[in-house]
Amino acid sequence: MKQRKWTAEEKMAIVLEGIKGVKSVADICREHKISQGLYYRWRDKFLEGGKKALNSGSADESIYKAEIDKLQRIIGKQAIQIEILKKTEELLGRK
Repeated sequence: MKQRKWTAEEKMAIVLEGIKGVKSVADICREHKISQGLYYRWRDKFLEGGKKALNSGSADESIYKAEIDKLQRIIGKQAIQIEILKKTEELLGRK
């Protein structure tokens, strides 16, 4: 039997249908021909994603801050190297 590929939008619609509570999860799963286990996996991922989105973003921010610090160090080293090369050219009279 060929497995169906669900888009993120379809998964979200199915999960929201269950969260609203108008129909039972069993009815929703039967209607969409999915197992309840699959529904609950999608629901858990959906809720975890929402939790991460509502979080202060401190984990994402720290990753970006570390990358910014790294890039600033590289730029600083390159600026020093450029100045050294300029001074060397001046000393050698190649200006």
